[in-house]
Amino acid sequence: MPLPDLLLITDRTRFDGDDFFVRIEAALAGGVDAILVREKQMDSARLLAFCARLREMTRSQGARLLIHTQADVAKAVDADGVHVAAKDIVRIGAMRDWLDAPGMSVSASAHNSHELRSAAQSGCAFALLSPVFPTASHPDAAHLGVSRFCEMAQQSSLPVLALGGINMENRSQLAGFPVAVIGALFAADDVKETAAGLLTG
Repeated sequence: MPLPDLLLITDRTRFDGDDFFVRIEAALAGGVDAILVREKQMDSARLLAFCARLREMTRSQGARLLIHTQADVAKAVDADGVHVAAKDIVRIGAMRDWLDAPGMSVSASAHNSHELRSAAQSGCAFALLSPVFPTASHPDAAHLGVSRFCEMAQQSSLPVLALGGINMENRSQLAGFPVAVIGALFAADDVKETAAGLLTG
């Protein structure tokens, strides 16, 4: 499965306005080719409806839909993949057996070289390596910095997307790497134009 070029992560605890889905549409039109639903606060019924709507939107634009942790929801909406936190990499084998869906990718979050190796050994399609820069979603977390990120990504046998504090001002520092973002798009004045800019760096 090809690596996403620009992945958008949802977070309705921070961005929950009436125009949420309008912004999703604009992001897809601007070049976002994968959306990762990460909504830990939603109950199962609401999450299922939310993901079903995003499944329709991504499919119409030829983009992928990934679901964080909830493999049952991913299966129910025919998502393209499941994404897990670093602590859940050990569960990937059992998750694959339960899914019984060879075409569905599994990816993982990683924050160090050990987690990258574990994700690779578990057969992940790719990893989100973070945080590269200081980030609003995890303000107290130590960040890798560009040099360390590049070193870890280049040494990894697993394809890597950069995540954490990435915006139009610093995107060029990660030239050559695909990126994942949250606020850079949801808080943008012009979502479509920003998405296009994040793609080109």
